[in-house]
Amino acid sequence: MRDSNFSPVLTHTHTHTHIVYPGDIMADDPLVGAVDQGTSSTRFLVFNAKTAELVSQHQVEITQSFPKEGWVEEDPKEILQSVYECMERTSEKLAQLNIDITTIKAIGVTNQRETTLVWDKETGEPLYNAIVWLDLRTQSTVEHLIEKTPGKNKNHLKHKTGLPISTYFSAVKLRWLMDNVVEVDEAVRSHRAMFGTVDSWLIWSLTGGKNGGVHCTDVTNASRTMLFNIHTMEWDLDLCRYFDVPAEILPEVRSSSEIYGYTSSGSLVGVPISGCLGDQSAALVGQMCFKDGQAKNTYGTGCFMLKNTGIKPVMSEHGLLTTIAYKLGKDRPAHYALEGSVAIAGAVVRWLKDNLGILKSSSEIEKLAAAAGTSYGCYFVPAFSGLYAPYWEPSARGIICGLTQFTNRSHLAFAALEAVCFQTRELSNQPILQQHKIMQKQFRTFS
Repeated sequence: MRDSNFSPVLTHTHTHTHIVYPGDIMADDPLVGAVDQGTSSTRFLVFNAKTAELVSQHQVEITQSFPKEGWVEEDPKEILQSVYECMERTSEKLAQLNIDITTIKAIGVTNQRETTLVWDKETGEPLYNAIVWLDLRTQSTVEHLIEKTPGKNKNHLKHKTGLPISTYFSAVKLRWLMDNVVEVDEAVRSHRAMFGTVDSWLIWSLTGGKNGGVHCTDVTNASRTMLFNIHTMEWDLDLCRYFDVPAEILPEVRSSSEIYGYTSSGSLVGVPISGCLGDQSAALVGQMCFKDGQAKNTYGTGCFMLKNTGIKPVMSEHGLLTTIAYKLGKDRPAHYALEGSVAIAGAVVRWLKDNLGILKSSSEIEKLAAAAGTSYGCYFVPAFSGLYAPYWEPSARGIICGLTQFTNRSHLAFAALEAVCFQTRELSNQPILQQHKIMQKQFRTFS
C-alpha cells in the first residue's frame, strides 16, 4: 500500500498520462535520460531503467523561420539552449520527487534528421542557421547535380546511398552553404569547419564543444546525408568528390549504441552519452520492430513509414528509400529499413493555425473536422515542400480544390486530416511493402 503522505505527479506524453508516485521509485533504481530534439520542439525525458516507465520530462517549442519562399531555418543556439533548458527543468522536477539526479546513468539522443549545420570548431559558433530538412532552397542545386549524371538520373547514387538526389538530404544543403555563405566557405578552406546533423551538434556541444567536444554521428543519421555508403558503412570518398565536400569536415561515424563521450556542464555532469538514433529509426526501435517485416508509421511534422528488412538492404523501384534502421553496438550488424517519407503531416495543422488563422490551437482541429464529418468534395494536397515518396518531385506545390460556396473551415480541417491518411495509404500500398503481406493490424502507430 502506498504511503498516504506521497502525492502523485502527473507526466504527459503524446498519448498517455502517467501517474508517478515517489514511493514507486526505489532510491537506487537506475534512470536513463533521452534528449528528443524534433523539428517543432525539444524534450528531455527520464525513464526508470528497470521498468521503462516515464518518470519526468520537460518540453519546449522550437522557433522556425521562413526568410524566403521555400526556406525553413532554425537557430542552432536556440536548439542547444532548448536541450539545456529541458535537462535543467526535468532535473528540478526530479528533485521535487526526492529523486537524486545522480541515478541517471546514461543519456541517449534522438533528433530531426537531415537538418544541416556547419560551425567553427575553434570558436564553437554556428556559421549559419540550421537548414531544416523541409527546406527547398537547394532545388537548383539538385537540378544541376542531376544534369551532370548519366541519363540525367535522380537515382544515380541510389546503389550506394539508398536515396534519390533530392532537396531532402544533407549533402545538397551543405553544398548550398559552401556555395552561398562566405563564412562557411572560408571556414572550410581554413580547416575550421565542422559539419553535422543535429545529433552531431548536440553531442559535440554537450561533451565540451570547442574544449574537447566529440565530433561524431551514428550510422542512422549518416545514412541520410548522401555521403555515406550504406554497404561499406563508411563515408564514401567518391560521394564526397561528387558533391565536392572535403571529408575532413565530416563527423566520425559510430554505432547507435556505445559511449560517445560524457556531459561536461549543467546539472548532469559526467553522464555518458551512450545512444544515438535519428528520430524515425528511434521510433522503429521504440515500437520494438526488431523483426524482418515489422513496420511502424509515425506522425509528427511529417509522416514516416519504416519497415525493418533485416541485415540486408532492399532496394525499391517504387519511390521508397533504403536506409539504416539501427546498429545496436560496435560489433553488432547493421539492420536496414525501407522508408516512405511524407514531408507534411502535422505541419499542415500548424499551417492552418499560423497562416490561415482558422484554428486557435492545434488541438482544435479534431473538433472542427468532426463537426463537418466529411470534406464534401474538398481535397487538400499539402505539398508545401514538394512531394516526397513515392514521387520525389520538388517542384510540386500545395493545392486545395473542390471548393464551393458551401465549403467552410470545418471542411478544410477535415480535408487536411484526410490528406495525411491519403498519403499514408499511398505508401502502404507500394508493391515492395506488400511483398511481405504486412496486414494493417501489424502497423504499429505512435502519435
